[in-house]
Amino acid sequence: MFRRFIVGWLLTLLLVPALVQATDVRATLDRNSVQLGETVTLNLRVANAGGGIGMPDLRALSQDFSILGTSQNSSLSIVNGAATSTLTFGVALRPKHVGTLQIPALSVGGSQTQPLQLQVSAPNPNVAAAANQNVFMEAQVEPTHGYVGQQLSYVVRLFYATNISNGALSAPQLDGMEVSQLGDDLNYDAERGGRSYHVLERRYALIPQHAGHLEIPAASFQGEAIDPNDPNSFFGSSTPISASAPAVSIDVQAAPPNWKSAWLPARQLSLSLDGWPGAQEQVRVGQPLNLTMNLQATGLPFETLPVLSLPALDGAKVYPDKPVTGTRQDGQWLVGRRQQSFAIVPERAGTLTVPATTLQWWNVLTDRMEVAQIPEHSVTVLPAVGATAVQPSVPAEASSSGTNVAATTATPTPWRWVALGSLGLWLGSVLAWWLWRRRRTSKIGTPTMARTSSRQCQLVFLAAARGNDPAAQARSLLAWARAERPAIQHLGELAAALDDASQRAAIATLQQRHYAGTPMSADGSKLVEAFKRGFVWRVADAGDDGSELPPLYPFKLH
Repeated sequence: MFRRFIVGWLLTLLLVPALVQATDVRATLDRNSVQLGETVTLNLRVANAGGGIGMPDLRALSQDFSILGTSQNSSLSIVNGAATSTLTFGVALRPKHVGTLQIPALSVGGSQTQPLQLQVSAPNPNVAAAANQNVFMEAQVEPTHGYVGQQLSYVVRLFYATNISNGALSAPQLDGMEVSQLGDDLNYDAERGGRSYHVLERRYALIPQHAGHLEIPAASFQGEAIDPNDPNSFFGSSTPISASAPAVSIDVQAAPPNWKSAWLPARQLSLSLDGWPGAQEQVRVGQPLNLTMNLQATGLPFETLPVLSLPALDGAKVYPDKPVTGTRQDGQWLVGRRQQSFAIVPERAGTLTVPATTLQWWNVLTDRMEVAQIPEHSVTVLPAVGATAVQPSVPAEASSSGTNVAATTATPTPWRWVALGSLGLWLGSVLAWWLWRRRRTSKIGTPTMARTSSRQCQLVFLAAARGNDPAAQARSLLAWARAERPAIQHLGELAAALDDASQRAAIATLQQRHYAGTPMSADGSKLVEAFKRGFVWRVADAGDDGSELPPLYPFKLH
């Protein structure tokens, strides 16, 4: 017992000089150069460490590295009576990007380590395959430079020559960049360095929101592999695997400083207006002309495209339909589309002109401005069916000349005076009979033929107003109006001839339902209420009260 005490006391005396020595801290890397996606171990060795030394603060490493894990190990050795203690901290690191990365000085046990450098190179698939790596990744962006708002295509490929039981492929996380996955993952086989691999390909659409030099960080894969030659794999045993794609960078430019309209950087853009009548088709007053405007752009989602509209037209009303929008995927590119239909209702006969429409956009393939254009188009509008044709006026000179000629050439004869007198007596008899008939009818109270026809048309309209067919309502209302005012050709002229604001508003609502497809109310009570007491006509030569509705959707492509 006493001998053991002496031995322990002697060992303590031997260790004290070593423990009182100054703490020595040294940082080393297991490799000085790696490829992106590989891991490297940082070892922090503390010689003659005393008690109470813990894991140092590693937050300074997170800028350039992902910290995968840490470990701690201590040892004690006595050589020729000299005791040496060592405490080692191990840190597993994975670089985030290519280049010369700095490992800053770290504080351990009151001492500072020396800074280190690590060379990180982009992985070469052929080299990886030749080195018999089972898993590696590729990444590319197209194009490598572009504009704010332009869609870029980012593609990540995972190559693996082993059985993967599960895994996760990280999505790019970028500030100032809209990121969306394009379609489903692709699976196929490829060869690298003379070796066959299965490939998982994933595509993303990137749309930068500001100009500058932007870097897309490395995409990574974490998973588990099963070795069919390992008997433990049948019992759920697997090996963790990981890989990273190289980081890629792009240069993003702003729109040209003199650009004034909407900024549309696209690979392709088209603008059209379809539905014009053919050479054999007739366009008449009151009959709608249905046109459809289409705008499509490759490399832009539909949200960035301008709203489509037509200008106010001279001699016609424009009623827009509900727009149709959407974005589809064409391989690695977005294709945005806007479609807008219009019902153009001519209000008078003559030439109806739809002016030209232009839209500026930037062609990212040729790197220059282009203009999409719908040319001006004109159609001839005929009078409404049943309308009275307007006879051309005769110049005053020709009229007076013709009268003079007739006066000089015609020689009055007695029989002509007799014929004129007989005609006058006959007209006087007819007029007297008409006045007598009219007085007799008013006394008896029997309605005239015109009144009977108007009343029948009114009843037909009121029956249609209680239904849900706007076309039948418009036809019956116009027929009723023509029974009282034959010169009226369409609903626009009817509204202008009425002096009641509620009746004009009811006609405007009916036109919207008929031509623009506006949903109908539960019943036609408002329409019946407006016209149940008949038309309220304007006083002849009264001025316009300015209550006519303005054109819908003024033209503006911005």
